[in-house]
Amino acid sequence: MPTLIRLYIRQVLVGFGLSAVFVAMLLHLDVARLGQLVANSDVGGVAVIMLWVFNGIVFAGVQFAMSIMRLSDKTPSGGTRMKTEQALLPVRVDTRTDRNGPRNLPSQFRR
Repeated sequence: MPTLIRLYIRQVLVGFGLSAVFVAMLLHLDVARLGQLVANSDVGGVAVIMLWVFNGIVFAGVQFAMSIMRLSDKTPSGGTRMKTEQALLPVRVDTRTDRNGPRNLPSQFRR
């Protein structure tokens, strides 16, 4: 099996494991009375499975993205910036207006 596929499967398993821990903590700590709601509902099992699966998808994606970003080499890349010899110079801007609006606007934009 290719290394990248093996890495993806491993990170998905880790993400779903983290999701199971997260959902268990949500229910155990009764955040926003979620544990009580699940325990007293007849479809509480479906809600727990949905919480686990949807959080698992998010956690697996984040886990895989972090592992891919860590694969990059540690050498800096991106090139060097060229130094310019020109200094910044102020530019004069005419801000006077006449009764028809600014002078530098085309005629269709004047009042």
